Amino acid sequence: MLLGYDLGSSSIKATLLNPVTGEAVASATYPKQEMQILSKRLGWAEQDPETWWMNIKNATKELLTKSAVPKEAIKAIGISYQMHGLVLIDKEQNVLRPSIIWCDSRAVNIGKKAFHELGGEYCLSNYLNSPGNFTASKLKWVKENEPEIYEKVYKAMLPGDFVAMKLTGEINTTVSGLSEGIFWDFKNKRIAEKLLAHYGIDPSILPKTVETFSVQGQLTSIAANELGLQVGTPVAYRAGDQPNNAFSLNVLNPGEVAATAGTSGVVYGIIDAAKYDPLSRVNTFVHVNNTKKDERYGVLLCVNGTGILNSWLQKHFTNGLSYHDMNELASSAPIGADGLSFIPFGNGAERIMENNDHGARLSGLNFNRHSQKHILRAGQEGIVFALHYGFSIMKEMGMELKRVRAGYANMFLSPLFREAFANITYTPVELYNTDGAQGAARGAGVGAEIYSSYAAAFKGLKAIHTIEPSPQLFGAYEDAYGNWLKNLTV
Repeated sequence: MLLGYDLGSSSIKATLLNPVTGEAVASATYPKQEMQILSKRLGWAEQDPETWWMNIKNATKELLTKSAVPKEAIKAIGISYQMHGLVLIDKEQNVLRPSIIWCDSRAVNIGKKAFHELGGEYCLSNYLNSPGNFTASKLKWVKENEPEIYEKVYKAMLPGDFVAMKLTGEINTTVSGLSEGIFWDFKNKRIAEKLLAHYGIDPSILPKTVETFSVQGQLTSIAANELGLQVGTPVAYRAGDQPNNAFSLNVLNPGEVAATAGTSGVVYGIIDAAKYDPLSRVNTFVHVNNTKKDERYGVLLCVNGTGILNSWLQKHFTNGLSYHDMNELASSAPIGADGLSFIPFGNGAERIMENNDHGARLSGLNFNRHSQKHILRAGQEGIVFALHYGFSIMKEMGMELKRVRAGYANMFLSPLFREAFANITYTPVELYNTDGAQGAARGAGVGAEIYSSYAAAFKGLKAIHTIEPSPQLFGAYEDAYGNWLKNLTV
């Protein structure tokens, strides 16, 4: 058996995968309600890493109880994790402060200043991105604003590095991970020393690197006891959630595209050359299967306000309706929600909006025409339209969207969302029986050499539904998108 963990900002999911059949044996998610995101100030977003670990323990215990799989049968562990977060530890591996997570906006101006002072051409040609609001800039924020904490820092890590450390006691990271934090110099294939020097940060604060697919450590006796697993089980894979989502869908080669629509919405396409958007509205990172011989990069389009908008609507506007009932109600409203537009940017600074925090807003509301169903539909369409807005940027980089793969989960469970996505992008959407935790498990199988190849790892991966665009709907969705775009620029 292979064990995959998916550390999201809403919950931890753990899955056991049978490597022979390629099928999930059992899954468990913890907590049952969404994890809290702490926001002490406007634009801040933090979580306690020790809470992640507590939830991993609870999810693992539930998984083992549900599956009745003996711990000795689990041969490797893989980790998927929320990208761009910052975890700081001291020499005793104690967490020094809450993690500044992906949707936190406090470091935007720090990144903009560095982009200007280092030079846009230098940053884009070397880092393929502006330092922006990424992990390196968050670390600089701590150095400037919490010097008493910064003085105690032994290592600065990504969320997945923290989970791996709790499992193995080893402190390491990957080149793919470094690239997502803007710690990697693509041109010179090394740590981004010039940016770190500009920030006054010693490169030794970063962990050593290991290969994405490799034995990165073994389960310690302490971790094994807390989790109910076997001492010495190898941790053999880790990747940020979006590269891992692409891997879970067998998206590894140029021209292939993966999508996900959880708390945030992402389209992630593969290219074989280090390209960038001049305005850094979409971001290029090292993909999980990148090698010197066959270079692979992932171009990431992210909309922070995706599932979190739908969740917010459920909590505050539906009086306890299930997501299924919300989808049914929203579908009863016409395409375009009778002129109502929802701008979904209410979860921090949005990269496609040049790292500005525009906030969310509802435009065109008419008390005599609009009801609950219109608001719910406008919410889902607003998310899709924001993703489509980002597609145009990817196309400017030369990426063609011929077919999109996604897991049958989160917002893709909504027929309305799927229909809107396929028809405004004119792109067929294939939905698969997989998720991030399964991808992490498959990755562990590759890293531990239980699978002989990438191809072997995808036995059992099946397309369960395909949504083809309908020419009869193109006009209605184009009109609705035009109205949304007009309200975006107001």
